[in-house]
Amino acid sequence: MIIHVVQAGEDIQSIAEIYGVTVEKIISDNELINPAELVPGQTLVIVFPERTYIVQQGDTLQSIATMHNVSVMQLLRNNPALSNREYIYPGEEIVISYDTGRSIKTYGFCYPFIDESTLRKTLPNLTFLSVINYRVLENGDLSTFYDDTQIVSICKEYGTIPLLMISSLSIRGMADYELIINFLSNEEFLENHVEQLLQMVKAKGYLGVNFVFSFLSTDNQQYYINLLQKVSSRLRAEGYIVHITINPRISNINGEIVFEEVDFTEFSIYADSITFIQPAWSLVFGPPRPVSSADNLRSFVKYAINYVPADKFVLGMPILAYDWIIPYSPDNPYIMTLTIDSALVLAADVNATINFDEASQTPFFEYNLPPIAFPVHHIVWFVDSRSFAALLRIIDEYNLSGASIWNIMVYSPQLWLIINSEYDIIKLLPHI
Repeated sequence: MIIHVVQAGEDIQSIAEIYGVTVEKIISDNELINPAELVPGQTLVIVFPERTYIVQQGDTLQSIATMHNVSVMQLLRNNPALSNREYIYPGEEIVISYDTGRSIKTYGFCYPFIDESTLRKTLPNLTFLSVINYRVLENGDLSTFYDDTQIVSICKEYGTIPLLMISSLSIRGMADYELIINFLSNEEFLENHVEQLLQMVKAKGYLGVNFVFSFLSTDNQQYYINLLQKVSSRLRAEGYIVHITINPRISNINGEIVFEEVDFTEFSIYADSITFIQPAWSLVFGPPRPVSSADNLRSFVKYAINYVPADKFVLGMPILAYDWIIPYSPDNPYIMTLTIDSALVLAADVNATINFDEASQTPFFEYNLPPIAFPVHHIVWFVDSRSFAALLRIIDEYNLSGASIWNIMVYSPQLWLIINSEYDIIKLLPHI
């Protein structure tokens, strides 16, 4: 696998010639929406399959999988364009396998209203999927936002474990610290919550839960441990998985990486796995900064691995872009959320060059809007294939369990291309 950074003057044809691959393959593998308008600094992932197969008359995905002693799920992972097609055609080239190394567990987050075609395209790549749909109320009751019946059913078709995700946040990610502390400090509310949770998991067909601990600190960690112990005792006894997601709130202050040094030992005892990730909503409250930071993550992992076993440690990143007006004003902030593709389209439209921050391993660009009364200056931070590769290097360096993606509402072709060309994705349920 090679990550190519587009240079000024290069086009898709010249890049294809460098690597001896076809233009069509680069476009297809990266799902480029702007192949004729590559932006300097944009990345392309170039992969070289270990085995391929040319479809013959009468072939099906199942017959090809059987012929090569692989699963249909592996074929769907390696050929995502097939995910929403009913037929394959003679003469098509199918990627059977890559020269993968270690195995990895993958975790995703999404809302129940995800587009079904995007869901089916992504599920072959996922070990677990957390469905963002439940909020805990002060008395321990569960509030739900959408019907999640279908998404749970589809997950199981693809051998992906559906997790009922619970947080104290509203559907828009608004936090309520007072609510969660009142809930956590009341034993009656906790017992009510655990009972409701168990009944909800059974009724909806989930195979486990994922608690999002949004306000974890050294001052309140015992409250969270108490909740986790109660949930773990009831749910794990009945065969359900208990996963937790923690936002470690890592920051870089004057070149020094700072985070609260919580002792995660008991969390790792009562949870089957722990994701450490900075969710998308935590980025919109504050000044312009990298969407993810490899330097910050590595420093945090170096600390937390002393408390969390590597086989329970999951490291994640958001896969969105943020457009800020600068200079930033906390009294009147302007922050727009973009997809990675829309950030690239914007960069092409404003004739920007994409720069790269080595410390965070994330790209950014700046642009000016035509002035109405005065020029308006913007900066856009996002992630690209280099950011994904940096995350995976940390996972490999510490032999962590897996990678977690916030969120999968939009398919990320380069992310999954990198993972599938380098790793075997672990599936814990039967699958096609």
